[in-house]
Amino acid sequence: MKKLITLIILSVLVISCGDNDTNTVEGIIESGDLVALQKKKDELTTQQQQINDQLKQLDEKINELNPEKNVPLITAFTASDTVFNHYVELQGSVETKQNLVITPEMGGILQRVYVKEGDKVSKGQLLAKVDDGGMSQQLAQMQVQADLAKTTFERQKRLWDQKIGSEIQYLQAKSNYEAQQEAINSMKQQLGKSSIRAPFSGTIDDVITEQGSVVSPGQTPIVRLVNLSDMYIQTDVPETYITNVKTGKDVEVMFPVLNKTMDAKIRQTGDFINPENRTFKVEIAVPNADKTIKPNLTARLKINDYTNEKAILIPQSIISENAEGEQYIYVLDSKEGQKAVAKRVIIETGISQGDVIEVLSGVKDGDQIIDEGARSVKDGQTVKIISY
Repeated sequence: MKKLITLIILSVLVISCGDNDTNTVEGIIESGDLVALQKKKDELTTQQQQINDQLKQLDEKINELNPEKNVPLITAFTASDTVFNHYVELQGSVETKQNLVITPEMGGILQRVYVKEGDKVSKGQLLAKVDDGGMSQQLAQMQVQADLAKTTFERQKRLWDQKIGSEIQYLQAKSNYEAQQEAINSMKQQLGKSSIRAPFSGTIDDVITEQGSVVSPGQTPIVRLVNLSDMYIQTDVPETYITNVKTGKDVEVMFPVLNKTMDAKIRQTGDFINPENRTFKVEIAVPNADKTIKPNLTARLKINDYTNEKAILIPQSIISENAEGEQYIYVLDSKEGQKAVAKRVIIETGISQGDVIEVLSGVKDGDQIIDEGARSVKDGQTVKIISY
């Protein structure tokens, strides 16, 4: 009897399993029955909608029972005193006062050029010479006449000292000798203009006119002489900074082309404000020991116009403004664990630099300030701190 019952149960299970196989998704797909496929899809779609409705009801109930559902999540930081340096960012150009195109003082044929490009020369060194047009021969003749006038004067003076001869003869000899000396000095000055000399020490950057060319005084460029030791940057500063940008102020100089940054100081500020663009000029001396800085090179400048040794800086993004135009932020009050109360405080701000701004009043060292989420909280509202 027990065996029979067991056999019947097994038979029912087999039949049931067979029926279930035909009702499964896999079984219906294998059957290829379109009507059955559509029916099964409709059943599953209905079940899915019922499950979604049930999940929604559960979420609503969970939120209703959750005491922290309306507590905003925020991040905060601690205000602290720090050194605040404000910079005026400008662009300038490298210059040197010893960058000169030298021209002749005398016209004529450029007789000889004694230097070539790249030569180092010292102040007073002979660079080139213009044909003097026979003035050197004239000087030699004048020197002979001057020697004769000198001998005549010396003899006449000895006679006059011995009370021999007349005073007029003595004075004529003296006058003739002095006139000859003046003429020689004048001729030497004129002859000296035929020599082109270096007005300062430096490097010959370019030989512009070749020897044999006809040159004109003050017009024909002969050579370019450059000294890269005394380099400076000149820039125009808006007049609003005239009280803060002064001689001796620190400057951070960057040369983008050279990928080079250096610290420098303002060595001179202009006393004249340009009426066209309302700016004044400043000069910043730059060291150039390696000679990599060249005239007309572009430089970016950051001039320190303001420093506060004990400044409190906050992000500008957390500041709001009320209807009266007052600025305010939120700080943490009554902090317990991860929870605190948001407190609105009116602040007064100063100078900004980038994304931060200086707070002059309303916040002190050690205050805990709400950062992220600052614009979504209200005064007196409980908040939860997720990062600090």
